[in-house]
Amino acid sequence: MLRRLTQAGVNFRQIGKVFITHGHDDHTAGLGTLMSVAWDFQRHDPIAVYGPPGTATLVKGAIQYFTVNAEIRWAEGRRTPLADVFVGHDVVPGPIYQDKNIQVTAVENTHFHIPEGSPYYGKYKSYSYRFQTPDRVVVFTGDTGPSDAVTELARNADILVSEVGSSEDVKQVLVKNGTWQGMTAEQQTAFMRHEVEEHLTPDEVGRMAARAHVRTVVLSHLLPTVNEHDDYLRYVTEVKKFFSGQVVVAKDLMEF
Repeated sequence: MLRRLTQAGVNFRQIGKVFITHGHDDHTAGLGTLMSVAWDFQRHDPIAVYGPPGTATLVKGAIQYFTVNAEIRWAEGRRTPLADVFVGHDVVPGPIYQDKNIQVTAVENTHFHIPEGSPYYGKYKSYSYRFQTPDRVVVFTGDTGPSDAVTELARNADILVSEVGSSEDVKQVLVKNGTWQGMTAEQQTAFMRHEVEEHLTPDEVGRMAARAHVRTVVLSHLLPTVNEHDDYLRYVTEVKKFFSGQVVVAKDLMEF
């Protein structure tokens, strides 16, 4: 992540706000690196991390992870406590941040279907974000299944950055690498239910974009398939069956 930020011309030392969609590791793993390197590069002003319930715990855990490094640095002359630089905020859906340049709004989406009998039922949530600036509106779905709330959040957006995928594509990868065969029938059923109900297919993205009247769709969160050189253009074709605007497959360092 830091390499890509640098390649994009972004000074990571100036990042002061971070927005987390949900607590899955593939969406949070880069946070610790940002925190560690920013601190190593003499960051003193707080970095605020906003997200659903669990975000503050996530940040505290990252601080704990870096405690050994911090104590060694302190012994060598560093004095800024990690907890003074990184602050996690659990936020509720609605407007969550605003300054002179941007307004950020969150809605709960449908990525988590934790059963009522679970001790974690209602504890964790997954968010989608709307970033409104003076010249454009960008909506970021994060991970989600079909959601009226996300569709409304995306209404008239200039850019909809949407996750997309195929449960069958994912299954083929698991079969190829042997993971699928090592799962019980119950685990296989639960996995496919997650992929079908808690993620978006290309046609679901197309319907959402059309209903929301967005201008451009950027397809992201593209999981590996059995084709190592997959261009995912078939996803574009499927989205465009329902949506007449521009559809782009995301690649690192793209600008819009």
